[in-house]
Amino acid sequence: MNRSRRRHGAEAGAPCVFLFDRAELLDATDGARALLAASPLDGDAWTRFLAFAAPRFLGVEEKLARLADLGRLCLPAASRTPMTLRAEWHAGLIRIVISQQPCTDGAEASDGLDRQAMEEEVETLRSTLDRAPLPVWREDATGTVTWANRPYMDLAGRLEGRGDVPAWPLPAVFPGGDGATARRRHELALPGQEDPGWYDILSFPQGGDRIHYALPADEAAHAQAALRSFVQTLTKTFAHLTIGLAIFDGKRQLALFNPALIELTGLTAEFLSSRPSLFRMLDAMREHQMLPEPQDYKAWRAEIVALEQAAATGQFEETWTLPGGQTYRVTGQPHPDGALAFVLEDISAEMTLTRRFRADLELSHAVIDCFDEAVAVFSPSGLLVHANAAYGELWHDAADAGGDTSITEAVRSWQRRSSVSPVWSEARAFVLDSGVRKPWQGEARLSDGRLLACRFAALPGGASLIGFSMARADGTRRLSGVAGGKRQTA
Repeated sequence: MNRSRRRHGAEAGAPCVFLFDRAELLDATDGARALLAASPLDGDAWTRFLAFAAPRFLGVEEKLARLADLGRLCLPAASRTPMTLRAEWHAGLIRIVISQQPCTDGAEASDGLDRQAMEEEVETLRSTLDRAPLPVWREDATGTVTWANRPYMDLAGRLEGRGDVPAWPLPAVFPGGDGATARRRHELALPGQEDPGWYDILSFPQGGDRIHYALPADEAAHAQAALRSFVQTLTKTFAHLTIGLAIFDGKRQLALFNPALIELTGLTAEFLSSRPSLFRMLDAMREHQMLPEPQDYKAWRAEIVALEQAAATGQFEETWTLPGGQTYRVTGQPHPDGALAFVLEDISAEMTLTRRFRADLELSHAVIDCFDEAVAVFSPSGLLVHANAAYGELWHDAADAGGDTSITEAVRSWQRRSSVSPVWSEARAFVLDSGVRKPWQGEARLSDGRLLACRFAALPGGASLIGFSMARADGTRRLSGVAGGKRQTA
């Protein structure tokens, strides 16, 4: 007799009997082994037996733990099912018999417990899947729906415009994908629903069939749509900028750029649209002579690529002087997620203007330094911004221009080297006056007796100029501004 016939016989007339040595199953009838095989849990035989017995016999695990003291026990099932568990202790072994006979009756007739356990398991699984918050269905090799849970049937009924569950065969609510696709997103429009729903379909092969799960993805789809709209808005905005913009994702691939980047880098739109890496883009710019030539190019390039390590310290900024004569200001803003945003700005005209301004300023300072008259220029706030060489020779300890010397400190220095004169208080008032000022002149006598001619003039922007020269005995001014007779009168 083969195993299948013996198992069938066990279902028809033999009891389910287990013989355990602690958690190890020493022997069991065919019906008992089939009952264990129907358990949804993995593990040893004792664990699978308790998974079946614990929900049906209250306190069975605790009572079996005290079986050595009790010797034997008989437990009726907690449900309405007429089922009985008998257990006996024999020299350290546990013999368990499960039947439908009450404890008062010694007869033990088989009730096909393995089949009953499997039917209960199927009912549990069916109930669980019907209460799942997502559609689940199964298709055969031809794409025909062979099984579905309650949420899927509800969608099928709504799709057909019926309030009840549609008749078999069930319609295909979601179109089938290719056999290799494990995940795809699908839009589903239902009658009476203003906005379509979105689902992520997960498919897995099982035998010759495929089982599918439809995960609701409305929030993810709406977020992606909002992101696309946001990127489009950014793209339109950046398209009108004259500043080049390049945004690299966490994998260091170009994710977004504007047309100005094409003009500033000399790279083609086709190359930038291929989403090159930051390495490739820098190398291509170097080939077009749109990068400076540092002594160690590889180290310089690696330093730029590793910008995410400086995310906690702020921005990266460099000024690139290119071989062609252009000057670029490059700003890089790293982000904690690994993305990088580069901004390229052509500041060649600005740098040319700055250099020209500096050259003009240096020329003006050189011209003033050639004057014999001692000249000091004060800002509207009263700070000394420039003094020529003759001023330094006249007052000796006066502070350098560009420092923090104020008109008040300068007047104190002048007063220490001269006699008491109202000119100094008037000089301070003139420099700090924010109204309309007229030029005027005055005189002061130095400590060595020489007469000093002072002139005061208002400059554009609220600045002030004060000039000092030696006065002649006849009241006219000498061109020499040198104290102590170090220079000759012109």
